[in-house]
Amino acid sequence: MTITAAVLEELKAAVGSQYVSNAEEKLMVYSFDSTFQEHKPEVVVKPHTAKEVAAVVKIAAAHHVPLTARGAGTCLSGGPVALQGGILLEMTAFRRIVELNADEQYAVVEPGVITNTLIAEAAKQGLFYPPDPSSSGMSTLGGNVAECAGGGRGVKYGVTRDYVLALELVLADGEIVTVGNVVDGLTGWLDLPMLFTGSEGTLAIITKITVRLLPKPQAIKTALAQYDHLGDAAQTVSAIISAGIVPTTIEIMDQMTIAAVENFLQIGLDTTKEAFVLLEVDGELWEVEQQLEQIIAICRDNGAVKIEVAHTEAERTALWKARKSISGACGKINPTKIGEDIAVPPAAIPAMIQAVKEIARKYQLNMVVFGHAGDGNLHPNIMTDKRNAEEMERVEAAIGELFSNALALGGTLSGEHGIGFMKAPYVLQELGPAGYKAQKAVKDGLDPAGILNPGKIFIEQELE
Repeated sequence: MTITAAVLEELKAAVGSQYVSNAEEKLMVYSFDSTFQEHKPEVVVKPHTAKEVAAVVKIAAAHHVPLTARGAGTCLSGGPVALQGGILLEMTAFRRIVELNADEQYAVVEPGVITNTLIAEAAKQGLFYPPDPSSSGMSTLGGNVAECAGGGRGVKYGVTRDYVLALELVLADGEIVTVGNVVDGLTGWLDLPMLFTGSEGTLAIITKITVRLLPKPQAIKTALAQYDHLGDAAQTVSAIISAGIVPTTIEIMDQMTIAAVENFLQIGLDTTKEAFVLLEVDGELWEVEQQLEQIIAICRDNGAVKIEVAHTEAERTALWKARKSISGACGKINPTKIGEDIAVPPAAIPAMIQAVKEIARKYQLNMVVFGHAGDGNLHPNIMTDKRNAEEMERVEAAIGELFSNALALGGTLSGEHGIGFMKAPYVLQELGPAGYKAQKAVKDGLDPAGILNPGKIFIEQELE
């Protein structure tokens, strides 16, 4: 235990006693994220200003108390789970859109703003915030920045780091700093917003975010291609990218995913098909129509047996409904869902999907595969039961092989979910000793006492 009565009183003085709780039921609520792991904090603190965050961090630093920041808890890698107890910093009170500048095309937001809230407010001004993780209706922008979230539009528009212009941060000593600017430029030798984006709360606490906005696309067209063979669907993804076409979205779903969604929604999906590919293009109307024709031709050339095109917004929403419902649907297969997010070069998508299927057969596991295939980001999800010790051993072995295959194909451990502690044991495998030590040196330099989100990303002992 690190929270003494004296520390508790200091925290109450810093943010108000009504925003500090160590009640057992409160600690249980904040003991997990969207993974299957659970670790209770010792106290939950809910600050409302950057100065309050700074005061809490200074208390943690003075008493060597672990501190973990948390948004909406939608993380899939264990990032906001308080592995070492201590303080859980609940950041959802930071929910203001401070500024939405239509002329300069940027927004200043607090980290507790829900992603879809910013997307909707930007749209009212004729603007567009592209990152769209599947959890965008629940996830916070602070969490998106901390994990460098992606989403279906990543093929054309990239991920969160491509839109972060500036960050207000509280460092590990409690100092408040702002890094970055709304204008292009680089003072110093580091792109500091890039450094902190994706750092998962291990380097600083985010208290304000400035993001770039884009003009809203004039037109959007959406299509759903169905396949009798999963390999054909995977090859379609590679063929579209190889043709030099840059769609907004290319999403893939295998047969088990389709069946899970149909069982969940009962919307008439054809569960005899081995794969669906959801495609979207946006831009000028003439450009969109031309690209869609090219994409449909590629789909047919690569074995698509049925293609539906949305002609209204209602039809577009209907085509997206299956993709947006996958996480909830897969939860009905088995009680424990382990969602991975390996990423490989798009040309390697067919080989990676084949490897996923072979690994599932080898270890006799229920494993679905779906994801943002256009930028190589696949989500193999293992449906298991954490109470079954023998099966969990097979799960661990399967995950290790998934990662090894992704790395062998020139890929990475995580495309958008972050490392947290779920993938921390594999970081050294990707970075190598020199790369690992270089990144760990940054962590040690900014957080020498190791109080910020300890137990995440860097868990290896000192390397020789």
